[in-house]
Amino acid sequence: MGQAALKTTARSTVSFRPLATLRELEDSGLVTAHLAGEPRAFDAMVERYQTRLLNFVYRIVGDRERAEDLVQEVFVRVHRHLARFDRSKKFSTWIYTIASNLAKNELRNRARNPLVLFSSITKDWDDEERPLEFEDVNARPDDQFRKRHVKEMVDQSVAQLPSHHREVFVLRELEGRSYEEIAEITHCNLGTVKSRLNRARNSFAEIIEPSLR
Repeated sequence: MGQAALKTTARSTVSFRPLATLRELEDSGLVTAHLAGEPRAFDAMVERYQTRLLNFVYRIVGDRERAEDLVQEVFVRVHRHLARFDRSKKFSTWIYTIASNLAKNELRNRARNPLVLFSSITKDWDDEERPLEFEDVNARPDDQFRKRHVKEMVDQSVAQLPSHHREVFVLRELEGRSYEEIAEITHCNLGTVKSRLNRARNSFAEIIEPSLR
């Protein structure tokens, strides 16, 4: 049997599943399906993580268009290196690590400050309330001026946080990631993560508190 026939036979053994079926799989199942040659498995990965990663990266780099470019690069790297992914690890941690590294490189290259949008924050809030809610769904039209004013104060306050504090703050408070995942994503031990997060929370609250009175 020639090589062309062998390739045809190999392709015929792959069971192409509908995207709706693939959406029901866990991350590990999507990885397995993609590596087995399922053409829509990667589409399901992109669909599952694209919005989450865009929000994450945007909150770090503060530029929507650039964040979109970086997320595209995340998926390029995932596609390129997925065969080498350690499948004993969590896929979500791996993909967030890639996104985090790209975002940090962007900050180093452009020295830009991010925009983290939320309406209010208090010092020493309940650590178990995750993630934070940043929009008031009951806001009235006449609240828009106040919200814009608060947003400006937030931007100025966040700009004063060191990037490594900002990163753990976003991962924990906005993304709801566990301490263990944050440690792996940021390549820090748990003690460092908790220390940075505590300092970030308190520093941010102290910076913005006078403006919220």
